[in-house]
Amino acid sequence: MRRFRDLPIKHKLTLLVVLTSASALIVASAAFLFFDIRDSYDDMVRNTSTQAKIIGYNSAATILFFDPQTATQTLSALSTEPDIMAAGIYDRAGKLFASYTSAASTRSATTSLPAVLTAPTDGHRFKKGYLELSQKIVFEKRTIGAIVIQTSTEAMRKRVLQYVAIALLVLIASTAGSILVSLRLQRRISQPILELVATAKSVSRQNEAPVSTGAESRDEVGLLVKTFHEMLARIQVQSEELREANEELENRVLERTTQLEAANKELEAFSYSVSHDLRAPLRSIDGFSQALFEDQGDKLDEQGRSDLQRVRAATQRMARLIDDLLNLSRVSRSEMRRESVDLSALVKNIAAELQAGEPDRQVALAVADGLRSQGDPRLLRVLLENLLRNAWKFTGKHATAKIEFGTMHNNGRPIYYVRDDGAGFDMAYAGKLFGAFQRLHAMTEFHGTGIGLATVQRIVHRHGGRVWAEGKVDHGATFYFTL
Repeated sequence: MRRFRDLPIKHKLTLLVVLTSASALIVASAAFLFFDIRDSYDDMVRNTSTQAKIIGYNSAATILFFDPQTATQTLSALSTEPDIMAAGIYDRAGKLFASYTSAASTRSATTSLPAVLTAPTDGHRFKKGYLELSQKIVFEKRTIGAIVIQTSTEAMRKRVLQYVAIALLVLIASTAGSILVSLRLQRRISQPILELVATAKSVSRQNEAPVSTGAESRDEVGLLVKTFHEMLARIQVQSEELREANEELENRVLERTTQLEAANKELEAFSYSVSHDLRAPLRSIDGFSQALFEDQGDKLDEQGRSDLQRVRAATQRMARLIDDLLNLSRVSRSEMRRESVDLSALVKNIAAELQAGEPDRQVALAVADGLRSQGDPRLLRVLLENLLRNAWKFTGKHATAKIEFGTMHNNGRPIYYVRDDGAGFDMAYAGKLFGAFQRLHAMTEFHGTGIGLATVQRIVHRHGGRVWAEGKVDHGATFYFTL
């Protein structure tokens, strides 16, 4: 079946026609031969039975008068029948009374008549190479003996062989004829399909469809060819539309890229302006406010000194906002340098800095050892520093706190997390966590500008990962990220 499956379609069609016609002819020849053999055997039995009746009728008197010589002469009349090999007449006691054997059977000694019949019966049976028929001899409704005739089946065998030879010749001739007919007819079926295959190959290699030639038939193959060419025409139209759309998209991308480059340059100019032009006035405001407080503080009342301190606090907070905005801009635009980074060591180093800044705080830090990842060392430090400072800040109102850095796996991919037992947050507002200047706690509760988690998200996205958080009010928060 596998070889047939891999054959070209024209060979399949030819083979199909030949096998179909040959199978039908073989079945018809076998049926004809079967019925002919059966009829021939029936004729042999019928003819032999007729001869046995005739000889039995003519031999009744010889048995009654015990005249074996006359009985032998009666049997000798069978010499005109070349197929009869031997015959015998048996008396009432079942003993052989008279016999006949043809000359051919005498020479070959292929048969032998039974010497005694145990019980005369009417019947026949086929033995190797001959038919043996026995029949009772009846006189006045009394069985007085029996006759046995043995007829050769050689003529039958030759006839069967002749029929088989004729059937084979007819099979060969019809097979040759069916091959010639199928070779002509299969072209009408296979040629359009082969042209269709050639067209498909041409489209695959050259990405263009050749012009359809030749008349198409109205059968299923013709419908297939017509539909295929209509499909190619639609594909060409769609390809042209797609090419035009791609060109338009490329132009738009080029235009947007140009606009983006211009915007980036403007952003760089703005960052430079913020860094130099805004910092100087802020420093002046803060410096003169401090000088005023130190030089003229004793001349101001309590409300005046409080207002002056609020001016300084607002100035310093604005300076921090500017610094955070600049840092966020640098994170988004800085060039990345990927290498293997020891995250556990980074966390321990940042935690040591935090502890050194507030030595009186009781914070238990649990850091999983040996956690490494591929990424930009500078950006990953900024990411972990923002997450750890966030955890440090929101556990500040607890006498003792716990901060944990570890990992877990999902489908073989590591997920890193920073967990604390601090103030936590309401999950209903989780979508606001990573937006710039988005705060879930008032400034009077926890200081900050709302830029840190936005910076974390941008760093994670630049590393091809994602970041999310889970928390509960007064039960801490956990920040997860992948790289």
